[in-house]
Amino acid sequence: MSQPVLGILTLYMNDRKQLEERHIYQKMITEGQKIGLDVFVFTPSDVYDKKKMIYALNYDPKSRRWSRKWRSFPHLIFDRGRIQRNKRFEQLVRFRSRYGNLTFLNRPLRDKWTIYQLLSRKPRFKPHLPDTAIFQDMSDVHRLMRYHSSIYVKPMQGTGGRGILRVDRVGPETYLIQGRKLSRRIIPVQKVHKARLAPYLLRWKGKKRYMVQQGINIKLPNGRVHDYRMLVQKSGTGRWEVTGCAGRVGPPRSVTSNLHGGGHAVPMGTLLKHSNHSEEKRAEIRRTAEKLSLDIAATLEANFGALCELALDLAIDPSGMVYVLEVNPKPAREVFIQSGDSDAYRMAIVRPLEYALWLYKQRAAPS
Repeated sequence: MSQPVLGILTLYMNDRKQLEERHIYQKMITEGQKIGLDVFVFTPSDVYDKKKMIYALNYDPKSRRWSRKWRSFPHLIFDRGRIQRNKRFEQLVRFRSRYGNLTFLNRPLRDKWTIYQLLSRKPRFKPHLPDTAIFQDMSDVHRLMRYHSSIYVKPMQGTGGRGILRVDRVGPETYLIQGRKLSRRIIPVQKVHKARLAPYLLRWKGKKRYMVQQGINIKLPNGRVHDYRMLVQKSGTGRWEVTGCAGRVGPPRSVTSNLHGGGHAVPMGTLLKHSNHSEEKRAEIRRTAEKLSLDIAATLEANFGALCELALDLAIDPSGMVYVLEVNPKPAREVFIQSGDSDAYRMAIVRPLEYALWLYKQRAAPS
């Protein structure tokens, strides 16, 4: 059996061909060598269709240097290409379509609304989903605010807390608005009269596809918001397993806790202690969060195609109820470095490689 080859498919951040997660890919290539997996990195712009060759990025752990080399198409592809609003992302879409017959560890996931619709039809998930609706006009906002004193207005696609608003009803005709622009910049907190709410939100949404979501009480005693990042991955046995979970605390005046938006990570257990629940209750909350995350991963894969990892953003309210805020198919790994969970960080890097090796052997085995 020839040595299996894994190609990590990504996108350059800019025209200077810089990679966003170069340090992660270095670790993946290094760890891949240890288990007999040949790993290289490429983007759609490195693919030469006529030659059926790739001008790939290779990393040598001994010299600690990157180099270019012509490579044949890999046996397996780990798709790390995230949404961008440019021609590079359009190239990625074309590559996925043109080479859809290749073996991908993971396929693109749908937008947040489609995921919500699917999960909300499952009785076991419904209680763990915040009340959510498409933001088509102000009737959608008013309908949610009839039952909830706070809501989030968020894009159907996007990550890092970009473009998210939180709206709190603080009086019969007064609302408090805070949030982040698409650039992630925090906007000043402002009070808005009922008459100005509709023009403000409709202007914020513009022509983009937005949704409105019930706000969960996730404020700590110091006023900062917090949530939890749960990472589940396929392992070397082909099964979904929990890799780790960390708490995230947002910066002052932020409505989100994303690390790229200035948040910081802490161990899950440390953050759960702020709830004043008993140790037994905290253990039960963790078990619920883990089982829920594994079940959702299996459900999404069964409906949308191959997946090998998912990060779920979870909110836990003061009663201990676990809510799923978002599902991210292209998760970063820094949360475990910040929270001090070195074991989870290493597993987050190694597990996709072990799964790739398992998948290769499954496909190579005689039927």
